[in-house]
Amino acid sequence: MSEDGRIGPNALLQLIPLLDQAGGAAFRSALLARAGVFEIPDGSEMIPEGVAARVHQEMRRSVPDLAPALSWAAGRATADYILAHRIPPLAQRVLKVLPAPLSARLLSRAIADHAWTFAGTGTFRVVSPYCFEIRHNPVIRDEVSDHPVCDWHAAVFARLYQVLVHRDFVCIETQCATMGGEVCRFELRRDPSLHFPEIPKSTT
Repeated sequence: MSEDGRIGPNALLQLIPLLDQAGGAAFRSALLARAGVFEIPDGSEMIPEGVAARVHQEMRRSVPDLAPALSWAAGRATADYILAHRIPPLAQRVLKVLPAPLSARLLSRAIADHAWTFAGTGTFRVVSPYCFEIRHNPVIRDEVSDHPVCDWHAAVFARLYQVLVHRDFVCIETQCATMGGEVCRFELRRDPSLHFPEIPKSTT
């Protein structure tokens, strides 16, 4: 992973309050310290992708049972930030009333145009309006796993499609570079039966 490459600050900032919720301020501070992060960005500019990657990877090492739910919630929060601050209200209204196939096509193009905010120095590709790939994904670079771990990315895509295309969309990572794949592949599907775990609240 590169400290010179940049990624959007929400790759880290949306995770901070969720770490507090899950384990309290001491838990969050200890996890950040293990990741070598001692100052939280103010969100005014892009951040080194290595900083975000170290925190996400340390979270997966430290609390593997909680990591998927934390990543998913952070991804949803990131998408909500995008909806509130990056996609004009008029554009959102248009996407919501268009037929789903056309809306998905337009949304996938918009996501590609802003891929640098969540893919950093990785290479983002739209395979179809319902399938994306990231090659050299910086958030998981050099990480090894026996299962897909890019829940943050999947949640960002899922939430945007749920709000702007159809509420039943989910996003499944069907290939992950941590498992030896050449790319991280994300597929959007309409499946209202899929649910994701809630984050337990801290008792501290």
